[in-house]
Amino acid sequence: MQVKILSKNLIKPSLPTPQHLKNYKLSFFDQVADVAHLPLVLFYPHCDNNSKNEELEESLSRILTHLYPLAGRFAEDESSILCLDQGVTYIKATVNCKLDDFLQQANKDLDLALPFWPQGIMEVDETNLFVSPLMVVQVTTFECGGLALAISHAHPAMDGCTTFKIIYEWAKVCKFGTPSKEINFMNFNLGTLFPYKDLTTILEPPVDEGKRTNSKLIARKFVFEEDAISRLREKFDSVGEGLGFKPSRVEMITTLLWRSLIRSTGSNNSHLKRSIMAFPINLRGKVATFPEIANSFGNLIIEIPIKFEHDDETKMESLHHIVKLIKESVQVIISKCVKATPDEIVSLVIDLYKDSYAGLEWGGDNEVVNFTCSSLCRFPIQKTDFGWAEPSLMHFGSRHSQVFWLYDTECETGIVVQMDLEEKYMDKFACDQDIMDFAKF
Repeated sequence: MQVKILSKNLIKPSLPTPQHLKNYKLSFFDQVADVAHLPLVLFYPHCDNNSKNEELEESLSRILTHLYPLAGRFAEDESSILCLDQGVTYIKATVNCKLDDFLQQANKDLDLALPFWPQGIMEVDETNLFVSPLMVVQVTTFECGGLALAISHAHPAMDGCTTFKIIYEWAKVCKFGTPSKEINFMNFNLGTLFPYKDLTTILEPPVDEGKRTNSKLIARKFVFEEDAISRLREKFDSVGEGLGFKPSRVEMITTLLWRSLIRSTGSNNSHLKRSIMAFPINLRGKVATFPEIANSFGNLIIEIPIKFEHDDETKMESLHHIVKLIKESVQVIISKCVKATPDEIVSLVIDLYKDSYAGLEWGGDNEVVNFTCSSLCRFPIQKTDFGWAEPSLMHFGSRHSQVFWLYDTECETGIVVQMDLEEKYMDKFACDQDIMDFAKF
């Protein structure tokens, strides 16, 4: 399989950005986001619309009039975006295979989707991200007429929630031909609410980049169908005393995944390794004191660190213990944010970081297993219909860290897990009894 680049150009806003919007201030949450480009690839079947690329380019130009920071570039001091309509990189490519043949293999080996990432994204890192375009789009056409639409964004400019919202709205603009002046779905207020800070005196760099790994990461897909989720709920209901709450599908599957991962990373003759699971929570819609952030552009995620200690080993076999740990850890942080001021939320983020990643106990211990569990369930990303039906396959992530990506099955009754995991753990994880009992792969 070979992807051939046909052209590369810049798509600029269809209308010039007004003078008073030419300097977009980044926020504290942008400041502490990972310095990485995050790609997403959507695979679409063939349709009879032969002008896909033209419609995509035109609609992207129109939507950039509203999303003016995306067409800009980071300022030299990295505290703002200069919105001078420099443009989004747009790449056209072809691949020498049919989509159906690709999907048949990619459903078993998600790493086959890597060649469809936008060209050059794999080379973007801390050394060059702030001089790179904020957004890169690549459209790769299969021999059958199917498409791979890849979008990669600079994380210091926006989070995944913003990206999914943008793609969903872009699809509507493309499908219905919405004029530029009628596009208005995001606010640009986070730099005012959570201004950029001098972190040199309040936030030390991590002792060790806990969430990054030098080991090879591979991706596999695990599917928890409706019947498996029902059986899993019976398992939760049948063990021991009552929980006092009904776990959600995401909570149950996250519990199962974490337990299996901890088992898989431990050796046969030693104690289980300690682990931190970062559980990202989108603050939009959760802070009563400033509801205007519900549709804010940028980063607005708190990663809640949930810890497994050595002295919890006897409790590791208890699904109840793990799901309560997850539920209570998340609830504590959300309850602190509901009526908090922006300064109080910033202080909370700094305290969480210092406790879990900057200190010697966790951040400096190479034996601690770090990973992120990110739920995309109920996000409309699978409904991104540009006029050529909904995507047949999705692929997430940057392969910089171990991540479990959870999203709904096509019929929305089950959950798919894309697992980005160190290669040395993957086979053992896939052979864990819980995974074999409840997941298809």
